Amino acid sequence: MSPASIRVHGLDTLRAVAVTLVVLHHYVLFVSDAPTFGWVGQVGWVGVDLFFALSGYLIGNQIFAAMKSPGGFSLKHFYARRLLRTLPNYWVVLALYFLWPAFRGDAPLLPLWEYASFIQNFALEPGSAFSHSWSLAIEEQFYMLLPAVALLGALFGGSLRLAWTGIALAFVAGVLLRAGLWQEMNGQNYKLYFYFKYIYYSSLCRYDELLAGVALALLRNHHPRIWGQLTRRGNLMACLGLLVTAVAFWFFVDDRYGFGITVFGFPAMALGFSLLIVAAVAEGALLRSLRVPGAGPLALWSYAIYLLHKPLCVLAAKWMKAQGFGAEHPLTIAALLALSVLSGWLLFKLVETPFMLLRERYVPSNAARPALLRPAPR
Repeated sequence: MSPASIRVHGLDTLRAVAVTLVVLHHYVLFVSDAPTFGWVGQVGWVGVDLFFALSGYLIGNQIFAAMKSPGGFSLKHFYARRLLRTLPNYWVVLALYFLWPAFRGDAPLLPLWEYASFIQNFALEPGSAFSHSWSLAIEEQFYMLLPAVALLGALFGGSLRLAWTGIALAFVAGVLLRAGLWQEMNGQNYKLYFYFKYIYYSSLCRYDELLAGVALALLRNHHPRIWGQLTRRGNLMACLGLLVTAVAFWFFVDDRYGFGITVFGFPAMALGFSLLIVAAVAEGALLRSLRVPGAGPLALWSYAIYLLHKPLCVLAAKWMKAQGFGAEHPLTIAALLALSVLSGWLLFKLVETPFMLLRERYVPSNAARPALLRPAPR
C-alpha cells in the first residue's frame, strides 16, 4: 500500500468487521460445529459479501477517477498493481496446500491450473481444499473484467445512461438466474450440495455486492450532486444501512436457503452495505471518524488473515483437543483467534509488504502518466 494513500477509518472499520465475521463463521463451520458465537457465527459468511461491496467501490473509484484525471488510465498499470497486491500471498498459501498434506487434511485439491487461473469457483464441489478461495476467484475475475468494460464503454462515447442500464440489467439477470436455479434445486435430492455448488459459489449469482460498489463509485465520480446529497447525510445512511442489513441478516438466519432470501437477499445486502460504505466515507459522519481500537491493523492484514486462518485453525484445534481443550473451551477459542491474527500479520509482513514496496516503486498508480494522478483513498 502506498504510504501516501489516504486511509479512511470508516472503511477500515468495515474491513475489520468483514474479516472478523468470516473468521468466526469458519470457526463454527470447520472447528466447533456448534453455535459458539450465536447468530453472529451463523451469519458470519456475509463478511465475504461486505468485502465484495468494498472491493467494488474501491476498485471502481480507482478506475473512474483515473479515467477522468489528466494522467489518464493505464490498463497495464492497473493489472500490474492488482496482481502484485493479490498474487504473492495467494501463491504462498496455495503452495502450503500442495506441499504440506496436513495443511489440507483429507479434503481433495482441485488441479493446480484451476487455482492458477482463478476459475476454481466454477461448479466448486463443497468440501474441497482451499474452498474459501472461491471468493478470491470472483474478485480476480472482477478485477480483470471491470477496467476492460470501462475502457470499452469510454471508447463508445462513455454514455452514463448506458452504464446505468447495464448495471440495472445485471442486477435483474442475477435475480432471474438465482430464481431459476432455486427452482431447479428444489427438485434435487441433495439440495444443499446443489445450492453451494451452483448458487453460492457461482460468479453469476454472487456479483450483487461488487456491482453495488461499482454503482457507488460511478455516483461519486460522475454524479457529484447526488453523491454530495448522500454524503451530507452520512449518519442517516448509516442508520438505514444498519436497518437494511439487519433485516437481511434476520431472513438469512431464519431461512437461508428459502426462495425469497436466495433470490432477493443478496441485492438487499448489497443495498445495506452500500449505505454503510457511504456513511464510512461521508465527511462528518460518525462511522467515518470513529477509530475502533485494532480495526486499522485488522483491515491492513485482512487479506492475509482470510487466506490462512481456516486451515491453521483446523490444525491447531486438533492439537488443542489432544491437550484436553475442546473447541468450545475459552482457551481454545482465544488461542485460535489469536493464531488467526498472528499468522495473518506474519504473512503480511514477510510476503505482502515487500511486494507492495515493489509496487510503489515500479507501478505507483493506475495512471498512464503517474505523476499527474494523486493517490486514491483506501
